[in-house]
Amino acid sequence: MAETAAPERPDSAQPSVGDLVALAISDLSQLIRCELDLAKLELKADGRRLAIGGVLVGAAAFTGCLVLMLLCFAFAYGLQALGIWAWASFLIVAGTCILLAAAAVAIGYTRFRGLSGLRRTRGTVAADLALIRRDEE
Repeated sequence: MAETAAPERPDSAQPSVGDLVALAISDLSQLIRCELDLAKLELKADGRRLAIGGVLVGAAAFTGCLVLMLLCFAFAYGLQALGIWAWASFLIVAGTCILLAAAAVAIGYTRFRGLSGLRRTRGTVAADLALIRRDEE
């Protein structure tokens, strides 16, 4: 446990108000330093986890792209097996991929358009600042 920075005094002498304030300030500054050290340790651990997770998600995305490419070839060759010309089957696969990409873009656009831009948070922060300014006057 952390020790306080209080000077040793005999039991009969009462510490002055200045000594108590200095003791409180030193304890508070030590507490803040400890909190900052804890935050640094937590951020370092979270950063490490985030980096590992990002690498794994990237690897999964790359693998997913490879699988999608293989599925596209399988789809094209399957269309050829049904008797469609080779160039037409690959054009059908390309058109299907374009339609899927367009649908994904449309869904993503509607989701981004629905973002609120932190309207409620800005309002409450502005109200809090107004309250603080009013208290200072």
